Amino acid sequence: MFLKRKKKNRRFERKHILDVKLRSTERRKLRFRRAAVTLSATFVAIIGVFVVWRGGEWLLSRFLYENPSFALHQIDAQTDGAIAPAQLRRWAGVKYDDNLLALDLGRVKRDLEMIPAIQTAFVERVLPHTLRIRVTEREPVAQFAMGPKLGAASNAVFFVDTEGSVMWPLESQQRAVPGQTNDRLPVLLGLSPAEVRIGRKLESAQVRAALELLEAFDRSSMASFLDLKEINLSSPNILQATTSQGSEVVFGFSDMDRQMRRWRAIYDYGQKNGKAVSWVDLSVANNVPARWLEASLAPMQVPKTLKPNRTRKKNV
Repeated sequence: MFLKRKKKNRRFERKHILDVKLRSTERRKLRFRRAAVTLSATFVAIIGVFVVWRGGEWLLSRFLYENPSFALHQIDAQTDGAIAPAQLRRWAGVKYDDNLLALDLGRVKRDLEMIPAIQTAFVERVLPHTLRIRVTEREPVAQFAMGPKLGAASNAVFFVDTEGSVMWPLESQQRAVPGQTNDRLPVLLGLSPAEVRIGRKLESAQVRAALELLEAFDRSSMASFLDLKEINLSSPNILQATTSQGSEVVFGFSDMDRQMRRWRAIYDYGQKNGKAVSWVDLSVANNVPARWLEASLAPMQVPKTLKPNRTRKKNV
């Protein structure tokens, strides 16, 4: 037991440790080589993408966008209304021999629909040489006069369609067929010049009510006997209409169909009793006030003007 060797302090023992550390310079060289390979690969990829992109553009230009085989030779322009095809071609802003594939159809559609008389436009390519244009026109239901604030001569006439969009009347050289006469369209009075913009919609409550009145009148049986000549918008909450036969009729803004039925009942009562309506207020709910004239003292009744139905072309 006394001969047992005393353990040595391990701190002073020498051990062989495998040194796997690289020198700092070798580590830097390795990082540099990796970075160089990465940058080279990225550069080559960018060059490849650029070459493919430019090459694709050249191929598209050479074989499609500059190919005379796709030159525009025919513009097939049709409308459901009265605009002349030649005028549609001018408004489309395209020229013969333009490349059909390079043509921006969205731009052509926008240019056409910016024309106030056009409601919608459809544009498509018919390869190899034809551009097809189909147009739906706005149909005017009323008219009004406005002065030079809109860039026109004094008392120039403008049209309004069922949506309230304001448009210029088509000029004779822009039409393929004779236009409808202004005499048959009701005249809107009392419009504020501040709300009138060519190609924009009239948004006031008076105008919206007037358009509803015209629509209800066309649906009603009264349209078989009378014409609405003028609609005055200057009074709040009511519309003051004048018929071509000289009667004055006041309408409220709500339930136009009901007011039309009451008007027809009053008209029939006058016909049975030899009287003519001089003035009637249909805006009140009960006990409708009216002024009558003896039929013999009433202005001579102008025959009802038949409105020509607009015939839309079925192939458009």
